[in-house]
Amino acid sequence: MKPLVYVETSVISYLTARTSSHLVTAARQAWTSEWWEIAPSHWDLRISELVIREAARGDSQAAQRRLAALASMAIVEITEESQILAARLIEIGAVPASEPEDALHIAVASVSNAEFLVTWNFAHLAGPGAKMKLQNHLREIGAHIPMLTTPEELMES
Repeated sequence: MKPLVYVETSVISYLTARTSSHLVTAARQAWTSEWWEIAPSHWDLRISELVIREAARGDSQAAQRRLAALASMAIVEITEESQILAARLIEIGAVPASEPEDALHIAVASVSNAEFLVTWNFAHLAGPGAKMKLQNHLREIGAHIPMLTTPEELMES
């Protein structure tokens, strides 16, 4: 059985965006494309309805590209348990109150027992400080802890 990977919206955005002139962003886009090509043979990729809602926002042409990339992906349900966990993550300060969708991504990945949550969101998910804070809070409340990672890091494994 392949490890379950919850794919957060930023990965799809990097995958489908026009190539950036910013060196770091362009590199992340390239890593994302490389990872996307090999990912289905190594991992069981899943998204939630939240990813679809977020991908549908913004410029209509960009949204169409994002939604097309998601079209064949399996969906994990946003359950009452995941909504309660998301609220708890905000309540205990694991995620800023201004970022309820980030809390819900984490909660869905946790409740679905994903081994990995893959993202390019360094501010609230994959940055070293955010990652440590989230892991500590999830451990304290006894929730499943998905490995918060980027496509680049996951590809190296």
